[in-house]
Amino acid sequence: MKILIAPDKFKGSLSAREVAENIAAGLRDVLPDAKIDMVPMADGGEGTAEVIGDALGGSWVNCDAHDPLGRQIDARYAWIEHRKLAVMEMSEAAGMRRLSGGERDPLRANTFGVGEMLLDALQRGAHEIVIGLGGSATNDGGFGMARALGFRFFSGNDHDHELTSAISELQKLRRIQSPRNLSLPKIIAAVDVRNPLLGKNGATRVFGPQKGAREDKIDVLERALTTLADVVAKDLNVDYRDEPGAGAAGGLGFGLMSFCGARFRPGFDVVAEAVRLGKRVFAIVGRASEDRSVREIFDKVYVLAQPGMSEKENMAHAAELLRENARELAKKL
Repeated sequence: MKILIAPDKFKGSLSAREVAENIAAGLRDVLPDAKIDMVPMADGGEGTAEVIGDALGGSWVNCDAHDPLGRQIDARYAWIEHRKLAVMEMSEAAGMRRLSGGERDPLRANTFGVGEMLLDALQRGAHEIVIGLGGSATNDGGFGMARALGFRFFSGNDHDHELTSAISELQKLRRIQSPRNLSLPKIIAAVDVRNPLLGKNGATRVFGPQKGAREDKIDVLERALTTLADVVAKDLNVDYRDEPGAGAAGGLGFGLMSFCGARFRPGFDVVAEAVRLGKRVFAIVGRASEDRSVREIFDKVYVLAQPGMSEKENMAHAAELLRENARELAKKL
């Protein structure tokens, strides 16, 4: 019997690889002779580069970049030489994982390091770049990324008032100057959210608070992104503010479409295409909707959450519960 294990991470509990290993352990308890392949998955967030890189025989490359607060870092992304394909995650340079809890400040945090990673892939000769959006510490609409790529932002018609730092400065934006010789390859943004840039469902109001934006800063950030979208429409002749996914990663989705001509694809689809799935599908999940249409996607759904246990307790016992459910699945097989 051949079994493919292709899980995503259990956020806050186990990585995708740890999930796969525990499921495999449970299956082997019952089916010791089964041929088991493990292909950890991702949905465009953290883990995407590792999954696609492993599936396509890639290697890790490193580049100099800056974190959300401008500190020098050593960033990495996956490189698939035979396809000249770079697979990166915006969180590697501009993610929450780069900051301590007390450093979260979306008025200061920026995506400059993401632009540096894109330039490194360009200089390496990339024909295509896949970038996963998720886990961001930023809310700058791609302002920092665009500056790294050579776009310049001015508060007036002359060159004396260039905007280069705080996101709140974007409220004064009046003109954007594009770089003359920038030629980017095809860029695919792998994203699992469909929020627009602005409004009650936009980047700032939905995701800003978890990045440290207090109520008094929400309006400042919203005005800044609104002005950015207005000037992009005027000077670049594109307007993606209402596109599903524009609000992903603090508006980086909007920035990638506006400044890089990127197109969006669901993160899971990008990963699944890379690893070439095609099997009967069983799901082992923390919790599951009772929606019949959702459950009918799978041959069977196994739920880890145990009645009488708190969410914290369920997360603490995730590995044990995975093995237990895998053993139950193996008996059915």
